[in-house]
Amino acid sequence: MKGDLSMHRWCIASLTDAIESGLRKEEVRLHAEQSVLGLDARDEVTLHELLESSLSRETYGVHREVRYPRARAHRRRSVGDRCDLVLTPDDRPLQIPETAATLFEDQSAVALEDAFWLEVKVVSQFVEEGGNGAYSSNLLSTVREDVTKLSKDRGILHAGLLILLFTATPEIAEHDLGIWQDKCLEKGLPIAAPCSRTIPISDRRGNRFCTIRIYPVRHY
Repeated sequence: MKGDLSMHRWCIASLTDAIESGLRKEEVRLHAEQSVLGLDARDEVTLHELLESSLSRETYGVHREVRYPRARAHRRRSVGDRCDLVLTPDDRPLQIPETAATLFEDQSAVALEDAFWLEVKVVSQFVEEGGNGAYSSNLLSTVREDVTKLSKDRGILHAGLLILLFTATPEIAEHDLGIWQDKCLEKGLPIAAPCSRTIPISDRRGNRFCTIRIYPVRHY
Protein backbone atom coordinates (compact mmCIF):
# COMPACT_ATOMS: atom_id res chain seq x y z
CA MET A 1 0.00 0.00 0.00
CA LYS A 2 2.98 2.30 0.26
CA GLY A 3 2.69 3.13 -3.42
CA ASP A 4 -0.92 4.26 -3.10
CA LEU A 5 0.10 7.91 -2.65
CA SER A 6 1.84 8.29 -6.00
CA MET A 7 -1.14 10.29 -7.30
CA HIS A 8 -1.88 12.16 -4.08
CA ARG A 9 -1.74 15.94 -4.30
CA TRP A 10 -1.57 18.04 -1.19
CA CYS A 11 -4.01 20.94 -1.35
CA ILE A 12 -2.85 23.96 0.68
CA ALA A 13 -6.32 25.53 0.52
CA SER A 14 -7.89 22.42 2.06
CA LEU A 15 -5.36 22.42 4.90
CA THR A 16 -6.02 26.12 5.51
CA ASP A 17 -9.77 25.56 5.50
CA ALA A 18 -9.48 22.77 8.06
CA ILE A 19 -7.40 24.94 10.37
CA GLU A 20 -9.75 27.91 9.94
CA SER A 21 -12.76 25.75 10.79
CA GLY A 22 -11.14 24.44 13.96
CA LEU A 23 -10.03 27.87 15.16
CA ARG A 24 -13.47 29.36 14.48
CA LYS A 25 -15.16 26.62 16.49
CA GLU A 26 -12.80 27.16 19.39
CA GLU A 27 -13.29 30.93 19.27
CA VAL A 28 -17.08 30.43 19.40
CA ARG A 29 -16.67 28.15 22.40
CA LEU A 30 -14.44 30.63 24.24
CA HIS A 31 -16.86 33.48 23.51
CA ALA A 32 -19.83 31.46 24.79
CA GLU A 33 -17.95 30.64 27.97
CA GLN A 34 -16.90 34.30 28.36
CA SER A 35 -13.38 33.02 28.86
CA VAL A 36 -10.86 35.46 30.29
CA LEU A 37 -8.15 34.02 28.03
CA GLY A 38 -8.44 33.85 24.26
CA LEU A 39 -6.71 32.02 21.44
CA ASP A 40 -3.94 34.62 21.47
CA ALA A 41 -3.08 33.75 25.07
CA ARG A 42 -2.15 30.17 24.29
CA ASP A 43 1.41 29.02 23.90
CA GLU A 44 2.54 27.19 20.78
CA VAL A 45 2.30 23.73 22.31
CA THR A 46 -1.33 24.28 23.31
CA LEU A 47 -2.12 25.67 19.87
CA HIS A 48 -0.47 22.63 18.31
CA GLU A 49 -3.01 20.50 20.18
CA LEU A 50 -5.84 22.61 18.76
CA LEU A 51 -4.38 22.36 15.26
CA GLU A 52 -4.08 18.60 15.66
CA SER A 53 -7.75 18.24 16.59
CA SER A 54 -8.80 20.60 13.78
CA LEU A 55 -6.93 18.65 11.12
CA SER A 56 -7.88 15.26 12.56
CA ARG A 57 -11.53 16.26 12.28
CA GLU A 58 -10.98 16.47 8.52
CA THR A 59 -9.49 12.94 8.46
CA TYR A 60 -5.84 13.97 8.21
CA GLY A 61 -3.40 11.89 10.17
CA VAL A 62 -1.49 14.28 12.44
CA HIS A 63 1.90 13.34 13.86
CA ARG A 64 3.58 15.78 16.22
CA GLU A 65 7.27 16.40 16.88
CA VAL A 66 8.60 14.11 14.16
CA ARG A 67 12.33 13.97 13.53
CA TYR A 68 13.47 15.45 10.24
CA PRO A 69 14.63 12.82 7.72
CA ARG A 70 18.19 14.19 7.74
CA ALA A 71 18.28 13.84 11.53
CA ARG A 72 17.78 10.09 11.23
CA ALA A 73 21.46 9.69 10.48
CA HIS A 74 21.79 9.85 14.26
CA ARG A 75 21.03 6.47 15.78
CA ARG A 76 19.76 8.04 18.99
CA ARG A 77 16.13 9.03 18.46
CA SER A 78 16.44 11.88 20.92
CA VAL A 79 18.96 13.65 18.67
CA GLY A 80 18.00 16.00 15.83
CA ASP A 81 15.53 18.72 14.87
CA ARG A 82 11.84 17.88 14.93
CA CYS A 83 8.99 19.19 12.83
CA ASP A 84 5.90 20.51 14.61
CA LEU A 85 3.29 18.62 12.58
CA VAL A 86 3.59 15.95 9.90
CA LEU A 87 0.37 15.14 8.05
CA THR A 88 -0.80 12.00 6.27
CA PRO A 89 -3.95 11.46 4.17
CA ASP A 90 -6.92 9.44 5.41
CA ASP A 91 -5.68 9.29 9.00
CA ARG A 92 -2.96 6.85 7.99
CA PRO A 93 0.11 6.14 10.14
CA LEU A 94 3.51 7.60 9.30
CA GLN A 95 6.27 5.26 8.26
CA ILE A 96 9.02 4.56 10.77
CA PRO A 97 12.12 4.01 8.63
CA GLU A 98 13.85 2.12 11.42
CA THR A 99 11.24 -0.66 11.11
CA ALA A 100 11.50 -1.02 7.32
CA ALA A 101 11.74 -4.63 6.13
CA THR A 102 11.07 -5.94 9.65
CA LEU A 103 8.12 -7.68 11.24
CA PHE A 104 7.16 -4.33 12.77
CA GLU A 105 6.76 -2.53 9.42
CA ASP A 106 3.24 -1.17 8.88
CA GLN A 107 2.30 -1.77 5.25
CA SER A 108 -0.37 0.97 5.39
CA ALA A 109 2.07 3.63 6.61
CA VAL A 110 2.84 6.72 4.55
CA ALA A 111 6.47 7.24 3.57
CA LEU A 112 8.20 10.32 4.97
CA GLU A 113 8.60 11.83 1.50
CA ASP A 114 4.86 11.48 0.79
CA ALA A 115 3.75 13.20 4.00
CA PHE A 116 3.25 16.95 4.42
CA TRP A 117 5.70 18.59 6.83
CA LEU A 118 4.29 21.67 8.53
CA GLU A 119 6.19 24.02 10.80
CA VAL A 120 4.05 26.37 12.93
CA LYS A 121 4.86 29.85 14.16
CA VAL A 122 2.62 31.99 16.35
CA VAL A 123 3.23 35.73 16.55
CA SER A 124 1.12 38.30 18.43
CA GLN A 125 1.10 42.06 18.07
CA PHE A 126 -0.11 42.37 21.66
CA VAL A 127 0.77 40.22 24.67
CA GLU A 128 -0.42 40.28 28.27
CA GLU A 129 1.91 43.16 29.18
CA GLY A 130 0.83 45.27 26.19
CA GLY A 131 2.57 45.80 22.85
CA ASN A 132 4.88 42.93 21.98
CA GLY A 133 8.43 44.33 21.87
CA ALA A 134 9.65 41.21 20.07
CA TYR A 135 6.91 41.29 17.44
CA SER A 136 9.10 42.35 14.51
CA SER A 137 12.02 40.08 15.36
CA ASN A 138 9.73 37.09 15.92
CA LEU A 139 8.12 37.62 12.56
CA LEU A 140 11.13 38.63 10.49
CA SER A 141 13.83 36.30 11.76
CA THR A 142 12.53 33.34 13.71
CA VAL A 143 10.08 32.11 11.10
CA ARG A 144 12.70 32.26 8.32
CA GLU A 145 14.71 29.60 10.15
CA ASP A 146 11.90 27.09 9.64
CA VAL A 147 11.74 27.77 5.91
CA THR A 148 15.44 27.02 5.67
CA LYS A 149 15.13 23.77 7.63
CA LEU A 150 12.28 22.50 5.49
CA SER A 151 13.81 23.47 2.16
CA LYS A 152 17.24 21.94 2.77
CA ASP A 153 16.09 18.47 3.84
CA ARG A 154 16.26 16.24 0.78
CA GLY A 155 13.98 13.70 2.45
CA ILE A 156 11.04 16.14 2.37
CA LEU A 157 9.05 16.69 -0.81
CA HIS A 158 5.92 18.41 0.54
CA ALA A 159 6.25 21.14 3.14
CA GLY A 160 4.84 24.40 4.39
CA LEU A 161 5.13 27.08 7.03
CA LEU A 162 1.98 27.98 8.94
CA ILE A 163 1.95 31.45 10.50
CA LEU A 164 -0.77 32.31 12.99
CA LEU A 165 -0.59 36.07 13.29
CA PHE A 166 -2.69 37.86 15.92
CA THR A 167 -3.14 41.58 15.22
CA ALA A 168 -5.43 44.53 15.88
CA THR A 169 -6.57 44.69 12.23
CA PRO A 170 -6.38 42.49 9.12
CA GLU A 171 -4.60 45.35 7.34
CA ILE A 172 -1.71 45.21 9.81
CA ALA A 173 -1.34 41.48 9.22
CA GLU A 174 -1.45 41.89 5.46
CA HIS A 175 1.15 44.66 5.55
CA ASP A 176 3.54 42.88 7.91
CA LEU A 177 3.27 39.51 6.22
CA GLY A 178 3.90 41.25 2.90
CA ILE A 179 7.15 42.68 4.27
CA TRP A 180 8.12 39.26 5.63
CA GLN A 181 7.38 37.63 2.29
CA ASP A 182 9.39 40.23 0.36
CA LYS A 183 12.39 39.79 2.65
CA CYS A 184 12.24 36.01 2.25
CA LEU A 185 12.21 36.34 -1.53
CA GLU A 186 15.06 38.87 -1.41
CA LYS A 187 17.12 36.28 0.47
CA GLY A 188 16.22 33.60 -2.05
CA LEU A 189 14.16 31.52 0.36
CA PRO A 190 12.00 29.11 -1.67
CA ILE A 191 8.47 30.02 -0.58
CA ALA A 192 5.52 29.82 -2.96
CA ALA A 193 2.23 31.75 -3.15
CA PRO A 194 0.45 31.42 0.21
CA CYS A 195 -3.09 30.54 1.16
CA SER A 196 -4.65 32.79 3.79
CA ARG A 197 -7.75 33.06 5.97
CA THR A 198 -8.70 35.63 8.62
CA ILE A 199 -11.04 35.17 11.56
CA PRO A 200 -12.20 37.74 14.14
CA ILE A 201 -11.47 37.03 17.80
CA SER A 202 -12.65 38.66 21.00
CA ASP A 203 -10.48 41.59 22.02
CA ARG A 204 -8.91 40.68 25.36
CA ARG A 205 -5.47 42.28 25.02
CA GLY A 206 -5.54 44.28 21.79
CA ASN A 207 -5.59 41.52 19.17
CA ARG A 208 -8.89 41.37 17.32
CA PHE A 209 -8.04 39.15 14.37
CA CYS A 210 -6.14 35.95 13.68
CA THR A 211 -4.62 35.57 10.24
CA ILE A 212 -3.98 31.98 9.19
CA ARG A 213 -1.42 31.77 6.40
CA ILE A 214 0.36 28.75 4.93
CA TYR A 215 3.37 29.28 2.69
CA PRO A 216 4.34 26.21 0.64
CA VAL A 217 8.07 25.60 0.87
CA ARG A 218 10.02 24.29 -2.11
CA HIS A 219 13.52 22.84 -2.26
CA TYR A 220 16.66 24.84 -2.88
